[in-house]
Amino acid sequence: MGLPKYERIVLKLSGEALAGRQDTSIDPSVISAIAEEIKELVDMKVEVAIVVGGGNIWRGMAGSARGMDRATADYMGMLATVMNSLALQDALEKTGVPTRVQTSIEMRQVAEPYIRRRAIRHLEKGRVVIFAAGTGNPYFSTDTTAALRAAEIEANVILMAKNNVDGVYSADPTLDPDAVKYDTLTYLDVLNQGLGVMDSTASSLCMDNDIPLIVFNISTRDNIKRVVCGEDIGTVVRGNV
Repeated sequence: MGLPKYERIVLKLSGEALAGRQDTSIDPSVISAIAEEIKELVDMKVEVAIVVGGGNIWRGMAGSARGMDRATADYMGMLATVMNSLALQDALEKTGVPTRVQTSIEMRQVAEPYIRRRAIRHLEKGRVVIFAAGTGNPYFSTDTTAALRAAEIEANVILMAKNNVDGVYSADPTLDPDAVKYDTLTYLDVLNQGLGVMDSTASSLCMDNDIPLIVFNISTRDNIKRVVCGEDIGTVVRGNV
């Protein structure tokens, strides 16, 4: 596949990606497979930071829609991301990859607090850093967390791994047979067309800081490595095309 195109990446994983096709919230076999792919990146000297969602366990928006206080529901969602992050850390360390979980909400018994300079130092030493608990604030998604952390650690790219979706489409391809897959987009396209790649706050943050985004299918083996090595898969979103 050649040499890596990017030196430092933020990998955005949805909570659903960790559940696989099982009814359980976390599928250990799926997490182990993802960990093996991440190990290959580390062996290539790519600095890897990860942001994990929590939708396989709890969604703040869903709780809010059922009458729960929105801030409380969002904090519960942040705790769900910590659970996923610890599971991923365990899988990575079983492959021999040193990993640190940093949380935006302090819980020192299980993870480090998020400190930007410490996170960068971990990456420089070849450790994988998993950013958990979102931004630490309600009303912000883990997409926004990925954009914020990518800007803070000066990542070259955000890789948005989707479950069984190979890029960005003009409509839901499972519902609309005429849906068109985009190879490249601008963040203005995403915002103006309401494509739902990531929320508007995250899209604006990426656009303002000129952080490219690649949306690809994580369900296909080796796709993470292929994207990092610059293969033309998925959809690339930039400030301008």
